[in-house]
Amino acid sequence: MPANNETTNWRQITLFLVTLGILIVCGLLLKPFLVAIVGAIVIAIVTERPYLWLTSKIGHPNLCATLALIAVILSIIVPIFFLAQDVSGQIANIIANLRNPSTQQKIADYFSRHPTLEMRIETITDTLNLEDTIKSIGGFVGKQFASLIGSSIGAITQIVAMLFILFFLYRDRELAGRFARSLVPLNNQEANKFLSNLRGTIYATALGRLAIAALQGALAGLAYWLLGVPNVFLWGILTAVMAMVPAFGAFLVWVPIALYLGFSGHWIKAAILAVWGGGVVSLIDNFLYPILVGPHLRQHSVAVLLSILGGIALFGITGIILGPLAFTAASTLLDIWRERGTELA
Repeated sequence: MPANNETTNWRQITLFLVTLGILIVCGLLLKPFLVAIVGAIVIAIVTERPYLWLTSKIGHPNLCATLALIAVILSIIVPIFFLAQDVSGQIANIIANLRNPSTQQKIADYFSRHPTLEMRIETITDTLNLEDTIKSIGGFVGKQFASLIGSSIGAITQIVAMLFILFFLYRDRELAGRFARSLVPLNNQEANKFLSNLRGTIYATALGRLAIAALQGALAGLAYWLLGVPNVFLWGILTAVMAMVPAFGAFLVWVPIALYLGFSGHWIKAAILAVWGGGVVSLIDNFLYPILVGPHLRQHSVAVLLSILGGIALFGITGIILGPLAFTAASTLLDIWRERGTELA
């Protein structure tokens, strides 16, 4: 009898190890499509109410999912495509201008007229050769831009995978819900609480991030317009898109524009944009996001900010969602353990 128990235990351990190994392999297989999976889940949850309204009017699952997917493509994918196309054209123009010998000479002449600034830069960098550095800027930006274009195939793959997953999340939403519930080793009441909190976190994080990014884009666009920056609408939209990355996203747009104004001879405008961008556009995110989203996540403002920044550091762009989601999952599970401890006591 003990021998049979020992054999059974070894079989269970072996089964556990095999299962764990297969799950790890599955995780590695899905890792390249993490952006597509997270994107599809976020869109499905955020658009759930309009989709339920559509199903109440039509009723046919395949037709509803197809119409919803077309709406997503027209309202999200197509505008992003045209925005990327316009930004690519602007970056190409900037690269051409940087490679222009007259532009490089203007920048070099500016530093020659301000030897103190040149000395400070040389002190910081020690081995800086100013002329060679200026000449290499265009080449460096060009290489980065070429790398960005080269990765566009991967981006298209992610978009196609996301739309494919999204279609089935729409069509088989009840099946997806049951599958998610089967993965949670909790009773019905605890599973409902756990999944409801996760859903609420995704909804609040995505919509809150989108609303604040739109506000940042509008504030930046207003400054661009008042300061006479060309293509105001394009750069305002791009600022809003980049502002989806908290803390420093908008910074990546308005700082180069401020430098452009400065090297164009408009240093007062550059200073105004720097003050407005650093004091209002970028900082408003740190104040508004925890205030607007924190109560919905039932987390402190500090925890919200750290979960997003930590999520981005660990998962990349998907960390905007996965970071707060991990914090919510942890806090919910701790609450469940506390409730179980109270019931046992």
